[in-house]
Amino acid sequence: MSSNAEGLKRSAAEAAFAYVKSDMVLGLGTGSTVAHLLDLLGEAVGTGVLSGIVAVPTSVRTETRARELGIELIDLGMHKRLDLTIDGADEISPTLELIKGGGGALLREKMVAQASERLVIIADAGKAVDRLGTTFPLPVEVVRWGWRAHVRFMESWGAEATVRTATDGSFVESDNGQLLLDCRFPGGIDDPGALEAALAGRAGVVETGLFLGLADEAFVASEGGVDRIVRAT
Repeated sequence: MSSNAEGLKRSAAEAAFAYVKSDMVLGLGTGSTVAHLLDLLGEAVGTGVLSGIVAVPTSVRTETRARELGIELIDLGMHKRLDLTIDGADEISPTLELIKGGGGALLREKMVAQASERLVIIADAGKAVDRLGTTFPLPVEVVRWGWRAHVRFMESWGAEATVRTATDGSFVESDNGQLLLDCRFPGGIDDPGALEAALAGRAGVVETGLFLGLADEAFVASEGGVDRIVRAT
């Protein structure tokens, strides 16, 4: 990853970090852009600039890093609502619909997002798309038993679906021990809402990487600066 790309991610993280206040209950997302947010939060907590912060991590990776930085963590459900969640995305549409899950944390990410008063997305401009599914495969988390049936189902929707594997050929498991299908749609996803509804009603599908109607705001960094996108009301 070039230093320039990391600089853009840092800029997006800094823009969202301005929303973090003392005594907040936060949701901490997953990914390379969120890594910069964790560094900012860890420094602010460590120096006393922020106090009373507790947070819910969306992945084992985020949990490990947050503990290293001295950020106090809690389990989801210990508070009625989270004040704010800041997370990354693999694709962001002009209307703030998302594809997430490239890191395999889509289930926990969506659970935390749904428990939050506000979801703010941070990303570099390469994640902005006109249509979901055009640059990044849609992750679908499925149970191990009978997973090939879901491949056939996704093919019926026009996708090229493959189970995610490691470099040694073994199956990649989510933090929840499930398998991940990466579903590529030539030309993008025609109707994300209809696809999400179809997958939600399918036994054996644990969760999808379609995050529809969840993001309230996004900070997208490019060479020209950081653009703020707000969901239309």
